Amino acid sequence: MGIWQKIFGKRKKKESPAQEWDQLVFVRDNVDFGKTEERVRYITECLEQIAEASKEMNLLTGEYGLVTSYLTDIEEIEALPEEEREETNRYARKLQALERECADYREKKNRMDDLEYYQIKKQEKEVEDGIQKIKEAESYGELIKKDLQRLDRERHAYEFRRAELDTMLSNYRGMAVIFLTALVICILMLLILQFGFEMNTYPGYFLAVTAAAVAIVVLCVKFIDAEREKQRVEKTINRLIQLQNKVKIRYVNNTSLLEYLYMKYNTDSGARLEKLWLAYQQEKEERKQYAEAEAKTEYYQKQLVGQLTRYRVKDPHRWINQTGALLDKREMVEIRHDLILRRQSLRKQIDYNNNVAQTARNEIMEIAKKYPVYAGEIMEMVERYDKQNI
Repeated sequence: MGIWQKIFGKRKKKESPAQEWDQLVFVRDNVDFGKTEERVRYITECLEQIAEASKEMNLLTGEYGLVTSYLTDIEEIEALPEEEREETNRYARKLQALERECADYREKKNRMDDLEYYQIKKQEKEVEDGIQKIKEAESYGELIKKDLQRLDRERHAYEFRRAELDTMLSNYRGMAVIFLTALVICILMLLILQFGFEMNTYPGYFLAVTAAAVAIVVLCVKFIDAEREKQRVEKTINRLIQLQNKVKIRYVNNTSLLEYLYMKYNTDSGARLEKLWLAYQQEKEERKQYAEAEAKTEYYQKQLVGQLTRYRVKDPHRWINQTGALLDKREMVEIRHDLILRRQSLRKQIDYNNNVAQTARNEIMEIAKKYPVYAGEIMEMVERYDKQNI
């Protein structure tokens, strides 16, 4: 538990919206590991957290490789000898000149802003998929947030009920003491009447004992009912915490993904990106009239791709629309900086999910050590779950 709190403890400074739900909690105080159902459920919850984190890491690793490949291409280009670089720059300058001609044509009409146009053009093949991913992530994020808020309300309601039950149990104990005290006082008074005044107090004894017995029995029944309800409430609270853990992981991953997609597509919402995409499609259609200019552009693009292919650039096609970066070191620096930020964002997400998986595994191993009689069963569950998720 100490390791978990150290890794996922509350932070004083809020750095990201995802951190609103990144506090995961393992509560096994109210889990009876002697009961098969509760033991299996708890271990399964931990395994599901491992699977969720592993699945997310597999997705993130692919994107991380693409970004790293992009950075490697930049290093290859910047390491070119002067003669080869000048040849590459010659093709880049030709392409840049043609792009300038097209820009002059566009300025005559009310057209899409160049910055937005080329931003979309660089990611043309993936924008539609990006729009869908962003919209799905936005919708899913709202649903997850509502689920978290609902689980919070439910948990607080049950915690309030547990506090009420604690008060009721305390009151029942107090009432039992009062009834017993009253019984003792009545018996003393009856003894005084019997031996001091020689009165027949046997009916009084009977009534006092009977009334006290009835009261104690009623209190015992109520006390037992309240205690049982408290146990049910505590189990429900524990179950809600487990559900929150799963939903929190999804919320953090979804929010991190959304932040990355906003950064990747330079937008702040799916609706805005879709609007830009529609404007880009219209702009692209209008530019079909650039027959001659496009023919020349295509020729020099092939020359540039062929040139870069000879220099071990893995994806030379991406530089067709980034000739400015080939000619201007400052622009190349900006691209590298953007890629580094994207890779850092991916690394942060990978590390987070790795920590989630590792902490869940540590929790399972700690339980196996604490309850060695079930260690074999627990390890079989882990192996079976690993095989199912390979």
